Amino acid sequence: QVQLVESGGGLVQPGGSLRLSCAASGSIGSIYAMGWYRQAPGKQRELVATITSAGSTNYADSVKGRFTISRDNAKNTVYLQMNSLKPDDTAVYYCNVVARVVGYSGRSAYWGQGTQVTVSS
Repeated sequence: QVQLVESGGGLVQPGGSLRLSCAASGSIGSIYAMGWYRQAPGKQRELVATITSAGSTNYADSVKGRFTISRDNAKNTVYLQMNSLKPDDTAVYYCNVVARVVGYSGRSAYWGQGTQVTVSS
């Protein structure tokens, strides 16, 4: 199995920055796509950003130009640098990893426990 541990959430003022981290561990054979999703109260979970093993990125329109996703393959870690934060960015942020477990040929998606990001003055 694969375990994901997220960190970096918190309270920040509008216009501020935060950096989220998500480290994967366990019986990892290969990691493919990594990404971040978020869920605000009363809303559905939505994609924020994804990054492939080759480094190709994809962003939600609402965060383009403000958020940057990156990954360190040697550390099995994905990051989300969030700048120019707005109150609308307030949500629980979830890490998502598509990986293959050692001894298996198929891929599965794994989720972190979520980290709260609150943007408020």
